[in-house]
Amino acid sequence: MTPAAALVEVLFPTARPVTVEALLDELSSGAMLSGGTLRAGDGRMRDFLAAFGRRLLTPESARRHPELASLGFFLRPGELARTVDGLRGEHLRVPRGLILHIPPANVDTVFVYSWALSALMGNRNVVRLSPRAGAVASTIVRTLQETLAGADPVVAATQRIVTYDRSDVVTAALSAACDLRVIWGGDRTVAEIRRHPLAPHARDLTFPDRSSFAVIRAAAWLEAPPGTREAVADGFASDSYWFDQAACSSPRTVFWVGSAADCDAARADFTTCLARAVKRRGWTVDTAMAVEKRVATYGLAADGAADTVGFHGNTLASVVLAGPEAAPRRWLGAGTFAHTRLGALMELSGLVRRRDQTMAHFGFARAELEELAESLAGRGVDRMVPVGGALSFHRVWDGVDLPAEFTRLVTVTG
Repeated sequence: MTPAAALVEVLFPTARPVTVEALLDELSSGAMLSGGTLRAGDGRMRDFLAAFGRRLLTPESARRHPELASLGFFLRPGELARTVDGLRGEHLRVPRGLILHIPPANVDTVFVYSWALSALMGNRNVVRLSPRAGAVASTIVRTLQETLAGADPVVAATQRIVTYDRSDVVTAALSAACDLRVIWGGDRTVAEIRRHPLAPHARDLTFPDRSSFAVIRAAAWLEAPPGTREAVADGFASDSYWFDQAACSSPRTVFWVGSAADCDAARADFTTCLARAVKRRGWTVDTAMAVEKRVATYGLAADGAADTVGFHGNTLASVVLAGPEAAPRRWLGAGTFAHTRLGALMELSGLVRRRDQTMAHFGFARAELEELAESLAGRGVDRMVPVGGALSFHRVWDGVDLPAEFTRLVTVTG
């Protein structure tokens, strides 16, 4: 099949099938026909994104899909303004061009953050949603369509969300046409997409397999009032159970820092608080997942990596590791947490790996965290955030300044 005959299903701005060749023609000519190209920080796009964010924050939307409230918060007018203002400097910022986004199927909201920042920077965008994308993705697309009614025509002319089954022909055509390709997904996905060549001037921005963990000072936990412990446990549950703990920034291991006695006591109390938080939130794990968790956790014990394994129903599994070096990076099933002890925070310096992304923390001063970050020297951990903030998206992600990546610098000398 040639690119001229290959079809994609456009989801936004209007639902319709179109050939990939026609899609690219529309994007190359649409901006000019609609009254001019977008600029970095263009007010027309800022107005559209802010209006979209307001729709996500309505009580009805937030009640049906609570994770969309975080997205709406990210798209507040003030936050959009800060993103644009943060790019001011001696050089002129201009859009990079046509951006192809290939997000994962298992985290329904991530494509909006990537696309919104790229659109805010004035780019033309094609987002490829997997046919396996869930109900949240459908809600997002529908809300975007509803927001178009009051938008400048340039928005519809320059932005496309499409879906298609795996097709080398379509992916190759889109890859050859784009100026930047953004790939979210596992290492295998990145390698598969990279088989399709880019234009000589273009490049990839990849977000491959990552893993994350939490670190808690045991004494701080034990000294915290009950209300604080419950709030932290609730935040940890949000970090973990959204997206079934499969998000790259969801913690899988908890490092406890302190004496053995303090760590044992804090871990036991934390697990009790977490079980209550999960029950309050109404999170459940189906039978098939519960079986998978038991196979994974007992496998760690059989391999000598775990000393003990405990279950709180189907929703929560706690594994006490034989030592910190046994911390697993792979997903063990929703609601499965490995626990281990460190004598001091700086011991993490020798344990962190390049694929470690987010460190959620409780009980440490900023100076201690900065000392650890400097000692790691880029070997791993791109984010250090309080427990409860692991899933909060920021324009700097995986150590990458996304708005900067979505623009080019032009030197203008008077």
